[in-house]
Amino acid sequence: MTSWVRHTTIDCTDAYRLACFWAQVLGGSLAEDDLPGDPEATVTAAGGALLFLTVPEGKTVKNRVHLDLQPQDRSRDEEVERLLALGATLVADHRRADGTGWATLADLEGNEFCVERSAAERAG
Repeated sequence: MTSWVRHTTIDCTDAYRLACFWAQVLGGSLAEDDLPGDPEATVTAAGGALLFLTVPEGKTVKNRVHLDLQPQDRSRDEEVERLLALGATLVADHRRADGTGWATLADLEGNEFCVERSAAERAG
């Protein structure tokens, strides 16, 4: 028998706050028993679950693992704008004039993630 990924874990300084951000990003929900100040919080969304753990040390270097998001109901650029409005920041813009490429953003605590083109944009 093999193992399977139950959830992806992200260290942070405020598990509940960061989980709320990612729940909005992914259209997911927090566990019913997750409350402000809890040392951990779980977001469940289509495609998997994210577990946020409060740790004492802050982020100091580039992520070794990151999430790549593919918008489902909007374009890559529309999704980038939506995420910026939620509080994400643009770290690097790898979008090209021909419509290919991606944008690297950071969440509220500086964890990088990428926004790729939607399936419709890739097919088009």
